[in-house]
Formats: sequence, C-alpha cells, structure tokens
Amino acid sequence: MTTSPTTSAGPSPLPTCALPDSPLAKAAAGLDACVHCGFCLPACPTYVNLQDENDSPRGRLLLMRRLLDGELDVRDPDVGTHMDRCLGCRACETACPSGVPYGQLLEATRATTRVARPVPLVARVVLGVFQREMLLSLVLVGARVLRATRLPDWLARVLPARLAFPFAMLASTTPARLPQASAHDRVLHRVRVRASQARRTVVRLDGCVMRGLFAHTNAATTRVLSATAHTVRSAPGQGCCGALHAHAGDLDAARDMARRNIAAFERVPDALIAVNSAGCGAMLKEYGHLLHDDPAWHARAEAVASRVRDVSELLADRLLPAAREASPAAPTARDSAHGAASSPPVRIAYDPPCHLMHAQRITREPQAVLSAIPGVELVPLVDADQCCGSAGIYNLVEPDTSDAVLAPKLRHVADARVEWLVSGNPGCLMQLGAGLMRSGSSTRAVHPIDLLDHALQAAPAERVGEPDLA
Repeated sequence: MTTSPTTSAGPSPLPTCALPDSPLAKAAAGLDACVHCGFCLPACPTYVNLQDENDSPRGRLLLMRRLLDGELDVRDPDVGTHMDRCLGCRACETACPSGVPYGQLLEATRATTRVARPVPLVARVVLGVFQREMLLSLVLVGARVLRATRLPDWLARVLPARLAFPFAMLASTTPARLPQASAHDRVLHRVRVRASQARRTVVRLDGCVMRGLFAHTNAATTRVLSATAHTVRSAPGQGCCGALHAHAGDLDAARDMARRNIAAFERVPDALIAVNSAGCGAMLKEYGHLLHDDPAWHARAEAVASRVRDVSELLADRLLPAAREASPAAPTARDSAHGAASSPPVRIAYDPPCHLMHAQRITREPQAVLSAIPGVELVPLVDADQCCGSAGIYNLVEPDTSDAVLAPKLRHVADARVEWLVSGNPGCLMQLGAGLMRSGSSTRAVHPIDLLDHALQAAPAERVGEPDLA
C-alpha cells in the first residue's frame, strides 16, 4: 500500500489513491458507507448460487477498495472475473441498511478496469450494434423476419442448450395468444377506471428492444394510457437509453445516448415520460448522476429524469381493483342462458424486474395494475425478489452463472402452477420466456400491459365516479 509522506511531527499517514481521476476514485465516497454487516449476502443471487464471498456485494466492495489502495491491479484477472459475474441487479441496495450506492460503484469499477482488460467479443459486438441506430434497426428487422418464420421455435427445441437459448429468447418475443373472454365474462368483468382524474400529457419512451421486438407492447401501452385519461404525444429523435453501455462500464457511450434522449424529450417539455421497460426507466431516472460532471448537461439531465415514470406509476392511481364475484354460487338463469357459470380465474404470477423493485423501488404500483385486471388470480411467487439471470447481456457473456440463477426461478414458477408469468421488462421476458420454453413448461411470460390491454379490448372500461376501495 502506498502512503503519503509525513514528518515525525505531522499527522498519521493517509492512503494515497492508486487510481487518481478514475471513475472509481470519483465514486469512492460510496465505499465508506459499507459497514460489512453481511445483510446483502442472502439478497445476492451470485453469492446464493456460487457461495463465494468474492461474488457477494460485500466482497466486491472490498475488491474495489483494494484497487483504490493499490493492493490489487486493474489487470488482475480474478478481480475482472468477480466483477463480471455481478448481475447488477441491485438487490443488495434494497437489503443494505447503510445506503451503499452499489450499482453506481459497480459501473464506475467496470469503467475503470475496462481500459486495462479487453471486453469479451460478444459484448463488443452487441454494444457496438446498440450504439449505431441504423445498424440496430437493421438487426431488429432481421430478427422480426426470422421470428415470423417460426424457425427459432424449432431451433430452440433441437439445438444444444447453449446454442438454443438465444433462439428461445427470440421466439419468446412473439405476441402472446391471450385467452378470449366469453360473452358472459364480458358482462361480468370490466376494467374499472376512476372517472374523476384530470387528463395528463405523456410521451412514450419507444426504446430499442421494445420498439424492435415488443412493438405490440408499445402499441398496447399507448392504448391503455389513452383509455385512462392520458394524452400520448411523440418525441422524435429518441434512441437507446444507454443502460447496456453504462452497466458494461462504457460510460462515454452511455452519456452520448443520454444526451440524445434528453434533447428529444426536451422538445415535449410539458409531458411526463412513460416507460414500459424497467431497465430503461432506471437508466433515465439516473441521467442526472450519469452526467453529474457535465456542466452543460447536468441540470438538463436532472429535469428530464424528474419527469420519468414507469407506466405502472401512471396507471396505479387511475385504476380500481377489478370487481370479483363474491362466491362460486350455483348458476343463475343468466348463466344458463349463456350455457355455463362464469369462467374460473386465470392464474398468474408476478416476477418483479430487478430494476423496478431494487433500482426504482417501485413495488406497490405493479400490484395495483394487476389487481385491476378482471378474471385473474394473482398467485404469490417464492423468491420473486431474486434476479432471473437476464441482466442486460449478462446471459450472453456469463451463460453458466445466468443459467444457475434462472434454475430456481423456473422451479418456483412450476410449483406455482400458473398460466402466465408477468414481468415488466423485455430482458426479463426473454430470459424467463426462453427458460420456460426450454423446460417444456406450458406457462408463458407476458408484459402486464399486454394483459391489461387485452382486458380493455374484451370490454370497454367502466368509469367509476366514486373510488370505493372496500
């Protein structure tokens, strides 16, 4: 450890930073908050699955400190391994009693070490594509064409697991075939919307993967917002949010993408920004931090970030819990006329995206949206707060650990015996959808907005003037 020079009469020597002016050095104050209590250990999916202290948040924070103190070199392969294995799910932040900004420290560490360590080829290719708008558009068009052939469905079942999984991910983005409500159900069940709410103006984040592979969910988002007293406007010029690059430590590219989006959203200054992708929402809300040392953009970034809302935040105060039948009573004359009693509820489970639950700390609002959907039964999912293993491109660069994290999630879904697994993030939907498909499960992954939109398409919303929550 290097120390600063002192005289015999001077103060005690203080550590000299071995990485001055590095991103990690600039974020080092966050390290001081860690008291090494260990509350983060059971919350960390890599520690739970690998049982290595170096693959825990506490262990990685210690490695960061040793990098700054010069006890470890940024080129140390073991340091790189343990940092790369982190999913960046930020569950440790929820568990931490001291408020350690672990996600920011992780990104700063990766930005510091990437100058001395080569980024894996697959990561360089993916990040390069997402950084170039025209190339990304071409790749997504090609992916949609391939998906339409249904070839990925077949390849996902016949190829070896490592090759099959990416095709299963693509196949899982096919719009869900949701159950059709009977005429009787349409009479009994309607989405209940508060009638007295003032109209709000919003602009939708189009996203990149959402725009390319989940265009049906983007369209459903616009319909649902319009049906709940929102005026939806467009913001031309927006692009990828930069989350993948920030998580990989390419902060310069992430900042360039952030500036582009800030400029686009500034053209609609009176609108809230509706986001249906949890990872993108978390990134947009942290634009102020990303550009904190850019005097020309910091205030602008903070202003745009303050307008960002997950779509569930916009809908939670507009929807009322769905009206349910009091009990499965004997068929009435009306039931007989339609041929049967009302259909049994559809069993669904909610798997909260990490960047919605842990980064944005949004938990109540998605539950409120799901409770407003008629004809469903929300089944609790064991360890729902644990990551699914997607984490951006983590499942491509760390497939073995990703599979280990996904496996218990799939077991819990199987035990829940649900028809639909609901999650509000494209990466999670693809990871979970691929895992379910590869395991032979009949459960399918779906975005909550697609379920809500389906209910609204089956029967127009019921406007309720008096919000009776009893």
